[in-house]
Amino acid sequence: MTITLTEDHLTSITGTPTPTYDRGAVIPSIVHFGVGGFHRAHQAMYLDRLLSHDPSWGIRGVGVRPADARMRDALLPQDCMYTLTLKHPDGEVETSVIGSIVDYLYAPDDPEAVIEALASTATRIVSLTVTEGGYNFSPATGEFDAANPEIVADLSGTRSPTTVFGLVTEALARRRDRGIDSFTVMSCDNIAGNGHVARATFLAYARLRDPALAEWISEHTTFPNSMVDRITPATPPDLADEVVARTGIVDRWPVVAEPFTQWVLEDDFACGRPPLETVGVQVVDDVEPYELMKLRLLNAGHQALCYFAYLLGYRYVHDAAVDPDLRSLLRRYMTEEGKPTLAPLPDVDVDAYIDTLLERFANPAVADTIARLCQDSSNRIPKWLVPVIRDRLDAGGSVDLAAAVVACWTRYAEGVDENGEPIDVDDPLADRLVPLARQSRNDPLAFLSEESLFGDLGTREAFTAPYSWALESLRSKGARATLAELLS
Repeated sequence: MTITLTEDHLTSITGTPTPTYDRGAVIPSIVHFGVGGFHRAHQAMYLDRLLSHDPSWGIRGVGVRPADARMRDALLPQDCMYTLTLKHPDGEVETSVIGSIVDYLYAPDDPEAVIEALASTATRIVSLTVTEGGYNFSPATGEFDAANPEIVADLSGTRSPTTVFGLVTEALARRRDRGIDSFTVMSCDNIAGNGHVARATFLAYARLRDPALAEWISEHTTFPNSMVDRITPATPPDLADEVVARTGIVDRWPVVAEPFTQWVLEDDFACGRPPLETVGVQVVDDVEPYELMKLRLLNAGHQALCYFAYLLGYRYVHDAAVDPDLRSLLRRYMTEEGKPTLAPLPDVDVDAYIDTLLERFANPAVADTIARLCQDSSNRIPKWLVPVIRDRLDAGGSVDLAAAVVACWTRYAEGVDENGEPIDVDDPLADRLVPLARQSRNDPLAFLSEESLFGDLGTREAFTAPYSWALESLRSKGARATLAELLS
């Protein structure tokens, strides 16, 4: 027997954990932009745990992009519930129904409804997983892109806002004018200092709209930093059928993730906060040491793996992660180049953390794809790997391994693999980067000329020398021989 996932059918579900709280009593005091797989596997899971004890911290999801219409169409018929499946390396599988999202608004349908939800006294936190590129700033300069056509259109005042900046800022203006306290803006994206980035970009937008409003936001709105961690691949096409076969539950858009999860959150909230420490969140005074460890080891480690792995013919992360050369590259990058740039963490064994990462990458049950790790490279490399390179160069350290990773990205971005087959370069800057990668066949440093990504790295010989060697070797000898020589 199959069961359609709706509130009315929850009591018919047996053998699979379902919400133990009254969803009708939940107050959606958190409005979340960017309801994707990661949010549903991570933040929404933590809040689902919390709602069993405190019903005042439910989530209202918001989508702003055309692609978000699919999430609207999946969640609303299911009363915004979904299944989360955790896959362990030993083959154990856990599936549960998550109920913490109690509403979903698609901004293009009714932007006014979104603004009023944000402006409501019930809303105390606005959280974000809008991806690294969603903050509309240059990774090299950190400057807000005021020339973005969508930002220009929102600032014109001739239409309802369509961007997260326009919607949130308009709501803050209404709260100020109505005498309502500001909410907290809580970024949960993989960006170093994500709260600082959110504060800088939202204030930059607000200043362009109304300097007085920007001043009010600066004084009353908090932007806590956070570090989030759970490997969450894109939902594979057969997951829904697998969930039905195992549980009987029909879910339009299930989520799969690894069992490991971590959330470190700065205790800086303008309008109260949920007691997240009771459900496993580390609430701390300073997130930075934790986030540097995660971004420079896990996230940058994914980048160290994916381009070489793709050129070697791997398509799944777990297959690539047990390749002896790639495993050696990962461990050596993390230990020799990533780890020395980290701030002290007296309560963390970094070497043990590296061991854990290597095991997590090799988990075959998660079936994370190399393609997912390779996409949006122009948003990832500058935030995760370039800072490691800069810190190492400034300290007089070697960057041979990180330089080889950037060289391999360049080779990948040519859009043709070692067998002459096309590579789908899924990147917002692909139209600029692919020609530069191909130009680098004759001008070896052409790819590094994109200063918005690399700043002055193209002028620093301690980086360009190992980069140029690796790039030439990748083209003349191939990825396997280059790896072997690099690691020898």
